[in-house]
Amino acid sequence: MQTRVVGVEEGKASATGAAIANGSTRTNSPVKAFPFRFLQLFFLFLLVFLGISLASLHTVKYFGSPNVAPRVARTIIRPCLEEPTSIERWIRPPSSLLHTMNDAELLWRASFVPRVKKYPFKRVRKIAFMFLTKGPLPLSPLWERFFKGHQELYSIYIHSLPFYVADFPPSSVFYRRRIPSKIAEWGRMSMCDAERRLLANALLDVGNEWFILLSESCIPLHNFSVIYHYLSRSRFSFVSAFDEPGIIGRGRYNESLAPEVNLTNWRKGSQWFEVNRELAVKMVEDTVYYPKFKKFCKPPCYVDEHYFQTLLSIKTPHLIANRSVTFVDWSRGGAHPAMFGDADIQGDFFSKLFESRTCVYNNQPSALCFLFARKFTPNALGRLLNISSEIFGF
Repeated sequence: MQTRVVGVEEGKASATGAAIANGSTRTNSPVKAFPFRFLQLFFLFLLVFLGISLASLHTVKYFGSPNVAPRVARTIIRPCLEEPTSIERWIRPPSSLLHTMNDAELLWRASFVPRVKKYPFKRVRKIAFMFLTKGPLPLSPLWERFFKGHQELYSIYIHSLPFYVADFPPSSVFYRRRIPSKIAEWGRMSMCDAERRLLANALLDVGNEWFILLSESCIPLHNFSVIYHYLSRSRFSFVSAFDEPGIIGRGRYNESLAPEVNLTNWRKGSQWFEVNRELAVKMVEDTVYYPKFKKFCKPPCYVDEHYFQTLLSIKTPHLIANRSVTFVDWSRGGAHPAMFGDADIQGDFFSKLFESRTCVYNNQPSALCFLFARKFTPNALGRLLNISSEIFGF
């Protein structure tokens, strides 16, 4: 009996052991197989992804990017619109003269002066030619010839009636050189406003060192090199300012100008000036004398003959030559100077003009007194062009 029982038990044990062994084998086989299949699928997916990526790059290289790509690229590489922080920002001339500043803003901006006098860059000193005109410049072909070959040594500014539209071609030196302008009335403060407007716009170009006021009837009497040399070597600016005791001088003084301007300070002179940068800043920054002249100097007190002349005689008398470099003929009398047309330019006309005057240049006697002349009519242009090479040197 015991033997049979033991056999049954052993059989159960054997059967149980076999069952356990078989179950253990069935359970462990999927667990070992799963990671291997997963890795197979993962690597297969990775190869497919890499294949698609390479195919996309190949397509973009040879056929261009999809339509969305340019938009993304434009968004990413759009240039920054901020001003550069280099010195170029401060020394670069304005790209357009037609700004939106009003007069108060313009004069304030133009009055900026560096405290350090030595420039940290190579500065080419230029002449600012400022034309105060009602509209066209009929003598522009003569000026075009005068300026030719000296592009880096000059700047041009035109103040005309606000509604005048210039028609200079792109090849002209006068193309797009008109500044924002307003009506200027002869003998009134609006005329000085126009002159300050010209000065202020020219001061925005740090290269401008000398500032010459001209009209549409002015002509150059010498070539550019002579004029540039004359101005660059001068110790003084050329502003005509003198004490005129008669009715057209002291007779125009208004006691209401005191105490800023006394009779002993009152000066008269030509409207047509040449000043250096230091004096130009003083002319645009003035807020002391300007309101007085605007209120109390009205016709027959012609403010354009007194305001700047008196201002500079008070503030910088040691820096002005007390004469103008623009010839004007008052010998015929009247309220306006003589005009010269085609018939006037005959024979020794300019020889007499050059030889009949003496002046002081850098405290020394000189026969070269005038660099410009007015008033020449439009019909004089042909003859002026014919003699420009022989008489003027250009």
